[in-house]
Order: sequence, then structure tokens, then C-alpha cells
Amino acid sequence: MAEQNRRSQTPSMEFRPGRPAGGPMSSRMNVQKPKNMRKTVGRLLKYIGKSKYILIGLCLIMLAVTLLDLLNPFYQQKAIDTIFFRYYDKDTGETLFDSSDPDAEEKLEQLNASGKEYGKKLSVNMDEMRRALLMMGILLSTSALLSYVQGRLAAKLSQWTVFKMRNELFEKISRLPIRYTDTHRHGDIMSRMTNDVENVSNAVSQALTSLLSALITLIGAFSMMLYYSPALTLVAIVTIPLSILVSTKLGKFMRKYFVRQQVLLGQINGTVEEMVTSYKTVVAYGKEQEAIDTFSSYTGELRDTAVKARVWGSIMGPIMNFLGNLQYVMIAAFGGAMALGFIGKKRLSIGTIQAMLQYSKKFTHPINMIASQYSTILTALAGAERIFEIMDSEDETDLGTESISVADVRGDISFSHIDFSYIKGEPVLRDLTLDVRAGQKIAIVGATGSGKTTIVNLLTRFYEVDGGKITIDGRDITTFPKEQLRRIIAIVLQDTVLFSDTIRTNVKYGRLEATDEEMKAATQLSRADLFIDRLPEGYDTQLTEAGDNLSQGQRQLLAIARAVLADPRILILDEATSSVDTRTEMYIQQAMVALMKNRTSLIIAHRLSTIRDADRIVVIRDGHVAEQGNHEELLAQKGEYFKLYQNQFAGIAT
Repeated sequence: MAEQNRRSQTPSMEFRPGRPAGGPMSSRMNVQKPKNMRKTVGRLLKYIGKSKYILIGLCLIMLAVTLLDLLNPFYQQKAIDTIFFRYYDKDTGETLFDSSDPDAEEKLEQLNASGKEYGKKLSVNMDEMRRALLMMGILLSTSALLSYVQGRLAAKLSQWTVFKMRNELFEKISRLPIRYTDTHRHGDIMSRMTNDVENVSNAVSQALTSLLSALITLIGAFSMMLYYSPALTLVAIVTIPLSILVSTKLGKFMRKYFVRQQVLLGQINGTVEEMVTSYKTVVAYGKEQEAIDTFSSYTGELRDTAVKARVWGSIMGPIMNFLGNLQYVMIAAFGGAMALGFIGKKRLSIGTIQAMLQYSKKFTHPINMIASQYSTILTALAGAERIFEIMDSEDETDLGTESISVADVRGDISFSHIDFSYIKGEPVLRDLTLDVRAGQKIAIVGATGSGKTTIVNLLTRFYEVDGGKITIDGRDITTFPKEQLRRIIAIVLQDTVLFSDTIRTNVKYGRLEATDEEMKAATQLSRADLFIDRLPEGYDTQLTEAGDNLSQGQRQLLAIARAVLADPRILILDEATSSVDTRTEMYIQQAMVALMKNRTSLIIAHRLSTIRDADRIVVIRDGHVAEQGNHEELLAQKGEYFKLYQNQFAGIAT
């Protein structure tokens, strides 16, 4: 797209509201519909998988962190069970047995039955305690270090993923046909590039790592629970089906709010962009309140939708916490009963019960983690759906295979029986036939909406004809690659767009490899040098966005200089002098005589005074050529041109 704009001078085809170069006004909002979540997740994982080495490293680090985390309760159990009761003979002080002995309960019954006096003392196996505490310290320190590395890798994975996605999205936008940008709100397209991509970034950096960690923790915690007590594990999983049921039902209910939230953000961006770019018009017509009301209606709906999304998104966490706490209480109750011997044959140690409680927390934590990240995941998936919707759109077709060079073009143009419509069933051009010889200066006039600019759109292949054929030098333009076709054409539009760069760079946009001498010659020919030389920094003057620190006439002169520098074989002027004063227009008309020499020129004009010296004037009415000839011939015919001329100059004559 950048190359096309550079050669064809069509910056107004970029993401700016207003007249879409002859196309229909774009007021329709593309309604977003939820797509297949599984498909969206699959495509998103493919983007994540493109950074496979970072992903593999992240997975290994997360596996290590999770395993270290799972080992911590194991050593807690070891440390707790180093504390025991020692039973000893009161007379001799000899140790009889201790509570850690597997047969301690049976020995205690025998001791009580014998009537022998004994004592009981709380003791600690310090060697085992030190080893257990040392291992816990090593585990926690190593886990902290690896968690830092995990955070770095997660950030890299996130940014590399969105880097690739954002670049591919921008490249895709540059390949979209003009019809797409004409029929979609520009603010919504930009919202997908910014808000939606950022939401995907947040999900990858936060939710992805949480999900992977949750999966590993879930498996590890369940395995350790089975190792300690299959009976208590059975108690722990009683709440799992209820958790799955709640998360599934709530997830389906919440998803619509998150999708709608992203759509509304796109609408708000579109409204803000239109308000900023059309601010003077809004103020001039006193429509500030209407603009505020429109914006408020969108933000009001976004507020209500966001509240519902956040409320329903946050309600899952407390529900999961309640179920997790219920599980914790059940394990504590059943574990205590088993420790006291009320349930089962084998008593559990206090350390074992503590380990089971810890692992039960780790078992429910992944579910709570997923619940807490659910809103982030849904927002990201809603954004990813909108991004993939653009990526799935058809590219601008270019079937051209025959090479064409600027030097070989004479400039003969033929429109043969052209039919075209922007909207099916509403034709703009009907059986239009027009022949232009090389070097001719042809003016195209007609009422608004008659199809004048559409002819230019078809010649440059911004749109494809529905029927008929357009040729240059007898060769069908569909056989030329679009990039080469647009190299031989330069367009100066009524709506000039400049970039936030220097005057030098803006003029050289017509031909980037041009020298400064060639650039200055172009500005002299277009008379743009008359105001550039008066600027403090001359050609190095920095322009603000869209060149707003220049007058409309000055911007038009720079656009004409850009076209001069492009050195085209075919020149198209679409109301090129409509925004300049009479004196400047006179200078431009003089410059155009030199510019159009040995070039085929098509001039679209409403001001008939600017095209009197055209070789031929073509009058378009209802999508076809109504009449053609020079100024005097058409006036003598007293037809359509005569009416246009009379209407335009009747007031002056009076």
C-alpha cells in the first residue's frame, strides 16, 4: 500500500474519514459476531508457537518452578514429623519407644496393661529437622530465582507474539482492497491494531503462564495426594465436578459481554477519530452537543457492558474460593478423624495431614487461577477474533503478469463499454466508452455523483470493472502488475494528505530516490518554492499531523510538487486547484502547461473556467458519456455542457 500511495498520490485512501475517492460514504459499522473459540485458540497458539525456543524454555522453567513448589509441602511434612513424643522408663530413664514408631499405638496399650510407670516427653530429631529446613530454604530460593527468569521469558514470549501479529496485521491492511477501507470505520480498524492486540499481549504474558502452571500444578498436586492418602484424595475431588459445572455455565454467559465490549471500543475509537479530523465542521455547524451525545451513548453502553463483564468475570473467583475452602474443611475434618483413629485402620500423622491440606490448596489453586484469568482470556479471544477477521479478508487481487515500464508507455487510454457499481444493483457507470490519445489534455465534467472520480478509480485499479475493458497503449490494464501500473500514473486529489515529517520528505514521497536538486525543481515548477523559501527552516520544516500547520492552498502546492517529481506518463488532476486562491491558481495553471507536456492528462473539474483550453471536454451524465468536444463546440451544441456552463456563470453574467 505504501508503494501504491507513493506512486499514485492517493494518501486519502488511508484510514481517514470523508469522501472515499468516489466510493460510497462509509457509515456502516461492521457487526462483530463471535466465532469458534476453539479455532481462535488454535490460531493464537500458532502465533505463540512461532517463538518456539522461548516457549520451550518457558515451559521448562515453569515445570521446574512448579515441581519445586510441589516439593515444599513434602519437606514441611518431614519437618513437622521430626517432632515426636518419647516414652521412657521413670526408674531408669531408658527410652521405651517413641510416637514415630509404626507400632507405637500397640506398644502403648501393652505398656498401660503392664502397669509399669513411664513418662512422656516432647522431643525433636534436630538432624532431620535441620535437613528438612535446609531443603525448604534451597527450594524457596531456587524457586524465587527461576520465577524471575520465568517472568522475563513470559514477557519476551508475549512481546514477540504480538510483534509478529501486529506486523502481519499491518501488512494485511496494506494488502486490503480500497473497497474494504471504504466500507469499514477507520477508527474500528485502528482499534484492532491497538486495543485488541494489546489485550492479546496481556493474555499471553499473564494468562498463558497461569494456565501452563495450573496444569502442571494440578497433575503434581493430585499425584502427591494419592501418594499420601487415596482416601483423602477421594474426599478432595468431590467438589471438582461442581467447579467445572459452574465455570462452564458462567463462561458461556460471560463471553457475550466481553465480545460486545471490544466492539464498543472500536466504535468509540471511530467516533473520536471522526470528531478530531472533522472538528472544524462540527463546530461550524454547532453540532458539539450532538457529537457529545453520540459519544456518550457509546461510552454509556460500554460502561454498562464493562460492569456486567467485570461483575460476572469477578464472581467466578469467589465461587471457586468457596468451593476450595469447602474442600479444605472437608480434608481437615476427615484427616483429623483418621489421625484419631475414628476412620480407617491406619492413623495419619500430623505432618501427613498438614501435607494433604497444603496439596489440597495447590489442587484447587489452579482452578481459582483459571477463574481469575478468565476475563483476561475472554477479552483476548474476543480481540483475537476481530484481528483474525481482518486477516481472513481477501487481499487486493493482482493478476498482472505482463511487465510495463514508464519509458515504454505512450499514454493512449481506452475505456470500452465499462459497467461498474460500488453496491450491487446500483450502477455508477453504464456502458461507458471513452478514448484518449497520448499527450491529450482531457477534461471530465459532470454533476456530482455522475461517475467522474469512479473513472479514475478504475483506471488505477483501486476497483475492478464489472464489465468492459480498459487499455493503455492497446494493452488490457488487468495484465499489468498494479505496482507497475501505478508507477506510470500520478494523481493530485482535492483532499490532500501530508505526513508528520519534513517538507523535503513529503515532496520526495513522489519519488524517494530523487535528488534534492530534482525535488527543488519540482517545487519551483509547482510554485511551492514561493512559500517554502519564506519558512525559517525551509525544506526541513517539520509538518504537524496532516500538514495542519500549512494552509490548504500550501498543502495543495506540495501535493502538486509531489506529482511533478513522480514524473508520470499519465497525470490525473481531481479538483487539484480547488483549494487555492485565484493568483496561486494562475501560477499553477502555468506550471501545469509544462507538466502536462507530452503526457496524457485527465482533469476532473467542477470549475469550468479551469478547463477551457482542454483538447477535449467529456461530459458524464448518469454513468455514461453524454457529449464531448472542445469548449466552443460544446457551447454551440447547447446540450449538457451548455447547461452546466450557464448555471455556473449565470450569476457572473448578471
